[in-house]
Amino acid sequence: MKPITVDGGKGTVELSDKGVLRLLRKPGTVLEAADVHAAMAKVNELADGAEYPMLIDMSNTQAVTRQAKSVFSLKCAASRIALLGSSPVNRVIANFAMARRTLPCPTRFFTSRTEAMNWLLQAPLP
Repeated sequence: MKPITVDGGKGTVELSDKGVLRLLRKPGTVLEAADVHAAMAKVNELADGAEYPMLIDMSNTQAVTRQAKSVFSLKCAASRIALLGSSPVNRVIANFAMARRTLPCPTRFFTSRTEAMNWLLQAPLP
């Protein structure tokens, strides 16, 4: 599937042939609450009532506003979420999001795309 633009042009989302939703942000992205809501709406539209594992590549994310972080606790079509980052800033953003919120599905941070995909594609959690 061809990537679909989301967040007013701040990123793209696609459903891979392996059945993984992939969300990629543009370089220097600062996420606002409206951006997260827009991405979740597009993910839900693509999933069409089903749930899929989701890879969120946050390596281009520069910052996330407090209001955007509050949206992370809302349920979307993701059965589990792998946050993929490449910098200490990414790790701080991910750790803050995971530690201070009740997340709607299992969520982990990875620095390796291979490890993230392996975790996403393992058997569903009970």
